[in-house]
Amino acid sequence: MDCALRTQNATITGAFFPKKSANFRVFTVKCSSKNHSEPSGAAGLVERPWKVADARLVLEDGSIWKAKSFGARGTQVGEVVFNTSLTGYQEILTDPSYAGQFVLMTNPHIGNTGINFDDEESVQCFLAGLVIRSLSISTSNWRCKETLGDYLAERNIMGIYDVDTRAITRRLREDGSLIGVLSTENSKSDEELLKMSRTWDIVGVDLISGVSCKSPYEWVDRTASNWEFNDNGRNKETFNVVAYDFGIKHNILRRLASYGCKITVVPSTWPASETLKMKPDGVLFSNGPGDPSAVPYAVEAVKELIGKIPVFGICMGHQLLGQALGGKTFKMKFGHHGGNHPVRNLRNGCVEISAQNHNYAVDPESLPEGVEVTHVNLNDGSCAGLASSKMKLMSLQYHPEASPGPHDSDPVFGEFIQLMKQHKVKA
Repeated sequence: MDCALRTQNATITGAFFPKKSANFRVFTVKCSSKNHSEPSGAAGLVERPWKVADARLVLEDGSIWKAKSFGARGTQVGEVVFNTSLTGYQEILTDPSYAGQFVLMTNPHIGNTGINFDDEESVQCFLAGLVIRSLSISTSNWRCKETLGDYLAERNIMGIYDVDTRAITRRLREDGSLIGVLSTENSKSDEELLKMSRTWDIVGVDLISGVSCKSPYEWVDRTASNWEFNDNGRNKETFNVVAYDFGIKHNILRRLASYGCKITVVPSTWPASETLKMKPDGVLFSNGPGDPSAVPYAVEAVKELIGKIPVFGICMGHQLLGQALGGKTFKMKFGHHGGNHPVRNLRNGCVEISAQNHNYAVDPESLPEGVEVTHVNLNDGSCAGLASSKMKLMSLQYHPEASPGPHDSDPVFGEFIQLMKQHKVKA
């Protein structure tokens, strides 16, 4: 009971067994309380041993969600999307494809493994904020270096917890992705935050330029031997690959290097003519955030390289390939975000469980003849892969490096090696 109340003693006595029983036991409970009307201390307040709601998530549909804050404080606007992964929150936090978005985790308990510095997918966090149901009060992993809250605070990323993520997810599934505002500032009214959410838009915004590298660099790290999972029959020949950084993840680069590629990473604005001067065996167009229609310069670079050299597009790279081929892309209702999405490989009939993170998709009906749809998402039938042997191209709408996620799609890196090998033989 509240220790600030007027003391009133009461004694309750009871027994678990009849008195004749040898196991007869008597217990006594003493309760004490004080009158609520009496103030405690000079301020007249009692400090609660738990955190109270100090943040709001205001969505553009007018709903207001009270929550508790962790990480950074302030006010931030972004698009709210939900991720269905059960693990790997650190890889999600550092995936550049989440730039401009609040990530809501459907798995209720987050933070129990803490943070380590080996699982990061980029040099910083690009997402707008993290929304979770339950924040772990402790960490229990031998690689843990710091807590999730400290990690977000150091990187100026807002987080909230003790919010009904199940209800918000259902709302997003029914109404589609929504713009929201996170705030810990009491000076801002609900009306002000709602206005912010309704006047901000992520469609048509170039988010790639903010996450891409600024100058070319060489990537040499492979998947560490203790994490390697697919080295049987690995090609020993070295292939030179130019990787366009639209928000590339480190494990995509590690998997390419593990398959025998020497990689030069170039900025998103790198001219196609400069790429051709480097005489690569193949070109990778990476994943990245936002609307592919907002980066026409990237589409032009892809268009200039198609047919001249083997190319492989992943996620954003897949969408840019679709546009460069003359196809159209469209914004999905709530996108695909998670490590458990089923995809059918139409070439071999196999189903792969894939890791995905995208809000846009390629319209297969808009593609020209000669371009084959190789993969289909089994949740909604959307296009999940393209190929053309004549134009020496292949692409996936999802993340074959699967960080986090299953490794079903890892062999696609080997397919890219074969595409480059065939081109070398013909040349």
